[in-house]
Amino acid sequence: MKDLDIAVFISVFQEMLGGLLLWFLVAGAVLVTLAFIAVLVRERQISSRRLVWSELIGIAGGCAAVLFMQAITHSGFSDLGGPIDWLLVLLIFGLGAGGATLLGYAAFGTLHLFPATAGK
Repeated sequence: MKDLDIAVFISVFQEMLGGLLLWFLVAGAVLVTLAFIAVLVRERQISSRRLVWSELIGIAGGCAAVLFMQAITHSGFSDLGGPIDWLLVLLIFGLGAGGATLLGYAAFGTLHLFPATAGK
């Protein structure tokens, strides 16, 4: 396996998650990203108050992503061997936190919670 191909990654993720869950997660990521962009386009600015609350949700999302990874792989934190394992856990936490932050911001913007400007 000298070349890294996207088909290899898809095959590995499909083997780990199963076909239905993998594509459900991909579709969810696309929908959350589009909702976030739609809120930004509609308001033409970022609400700092909404962003702070979304970042708090992001911390919970990062923890949930790590726990989800632990459940999918049937392993525990005691099974983490070298530095690359810990970097992978940090990467999974970061991706989960980022996704949950985008989801929180899009949800708050769609529900008109924490208005973008105080005058509105």
